[in-house]
Amino acid sequence: MTAPDTTPEVTSEAAPPNDAPAAGWRESIAVYLQPRVLVVLFLGFASGLPLALSGSTLQIWMRESGVDLGTIGLLALVGTPYTLKFLWAPLVDALHVPLFTRAFGRRRGWLLFSQLLLILTILLLAMSDPATAPFATAFAALLVATASSTQDIVVDAFRVESLPESEQAAGMAGYVAAYRIGMLVSTAGALVIVSGYESYGLARPAAWMWGYVLMAALVVIGTVTALIATEPAQSAAADAATSADGAITRVLNAAWGAFSEFLSRRDALAALAFVVLFKFTDAFSGTMTGPFVIDLGFSKVDYAAIVKGVGLAATLIGGFAGGFVARRYSLATSLWIGGVLQAIANFSFSWLALSGVNQWALALAVTTENFTSAIGTVIFVAYLSALCQNPLHTATQYALLTALAAVGRTYLSSGAGYVAKAAGWPLFFAVCVLVAVPSLVLLAWLQRRGHFAALGPVKV
Repeated sequence: MTAPDTTPEVTSEAAPPNDAPAAGWRESIAVYLQPRVLVVLFLGFASGLPLALSGSTLQIWMRESGVDLGTIGLLALVGTPYTLKFLWAPLVDALHVPLFTRAFGRRRGWLLFSQLLLILTILLLAMSDPATAPFATAFAALLVATASSTQDIVVDAFRVESLPESEQAAGMAGYVAAYRIGMLVSTAGALVIVSGYESYGLARPAAWMWGYVLMAALVVIGTVTALIATEPAQSAAADAATSADGAITRVLNAAWGAFSEFLSRRDALAALAFVVLFKFTDAFSGTMTGPFVIDLGFSKVDYAAIVKGVGLAATLIGGFAGGFVARRYSLATSLWIGGVLQAIANFSFSWLALSGVNQWALALAVTTENFTSAIGTVIFVAYLSALCQNPLHTATQYALLTALAAVGRTYLSSGAGYVAKAAGWPLFFAVCVLVAVPSLVLLAWLQRRGHFAALGPVKV
């Protein structure tokens, strides 16, 4: 299963005029070596690194420490800051951090401050003990998620303000790739490191502690990048433009305008319910993937190499496949393809649960699930983008819609551990297929009402 994905949306820019000269391959490659693009690339790594430390990697640690499956399932609630970060994003725009802002500037000051908080919270999580105090560990993970989501807010603003239009696409591509690498390091990399410590005779609790300490040290890569970078020229202008309104006022005004415009549309509530439920089948099963693999008898190295290694490759390929589907078919048809595929892919894990420990079976199940999940994700992102048609509220509406989409992952999936405990692994993943039915019913109803046709052609 893929980790909860907080990678920002990548939108294609308008096509150049027909008489615009096409960039040569040398120019296309050279743009990725521009200093500003390289800075954004390393900040992408810093943004992707912390996500799994409070998510899938922590689930493995807690399961190996003997924590109950139901408690591990509740750990999905730790992702709440990623869902609600739009609430305090204006504070990052409006407020200055004492000492940091004066010394480094508005954006870099917040960036360095959030990274310092991130290092401290990861170290606090490293010092916790899931075996004796699982809820204290969960609280430390919540602090990590809060610091991480704050860093995401600053990095997003820094990227947009620092890159000229000619470098935005390259910067975004580098950011997303580095983000995925950061996630891989904190999942597969962290598990390999912990296993290595154990192979040298270190006790398991100590191995996990030092593994997380090393992850905290890797945050310094982003810190060094922020120190080397220069403050965006647009930062001062943005600061002056927003100084008249308070941060909370701007959040409330933007949220009200975005929601009131959206809710005035036909079948708006049904569309919002569909946003919440479409990826729920992925979220419900993904919450328990780590514990399932460990319970079945696979090692942490198997999990790192197959679930995160092979899974990443399948996700990237599935993303391209999803783009092809979205370009080839109508939006409604594409959603049907993505929705059905991502649901029935859960049967591959039911089959794996019956097959037992078999690396090839695990690789096949992981490839199937990640590939189909990526197809569904790309098409779903195209749908969310199509819903944000008012240029006055595009950013706010998209943030609020993605927050609603995260409800399934963060809240509705919190009971997955209890379902797995009661049903057993083979039946649990069959239930994960069934939880997709409500979204497909809504899809059929909205299609019959002409909802998707009203959105017009959608480009990915």
